[in-house]
Amino acid sequence: MLGFSAGGHLVAAVSTHLEKRLYADIDEADRVSCRPDFAVALYPGHIWTYDDDKLQLNPELHFTKQTPPTFLLQAENDDVDSINHSLVYYIALKNARVFVEMHLYAEGKHAFGLRPTKLPITRWPQLMQTWLQTIGIILQ
Repeated sequence: MLGFSAGGHLVAAVSTHLEKRLYADIDEADRVSCRPDFAVALYPGHIWTYDDDKLQLNPELHFTKQTPPTFLLQAENDDVDSINHSLVYYIALKNARVFVEMHLYAEGKHAFGLRPTKLPITRWPQLMQTWLQTIGIILQ
């Protein structure tokens, strides 16, 4: 599963709500696990909140050991979704003992997507490919 910005939040939500389906089983496909094999969140949003002036994880997200391996990537100069989203996400994954890899870049802002630019952050697809090989999703 891969998502950018609000889609990065969706990645976190799907990765942490694995126990209960929202509908009754209809056929065999509904009995297959809904856990993604991996999660990739790029400049995710809605991951952190302030509570008593403390940076905290969004209370709707509950990371456990069953949360899939996760790849995080964000630019530090993102002016839409603060880097705090990725930092809190990373810490929550580490605390749950989930395999996680995070890459932070000084420049790239928000919505750098797939288009190549002169900035190093736009070479993230190769980093993700290497990570997918590391966790055994794709063969080397």
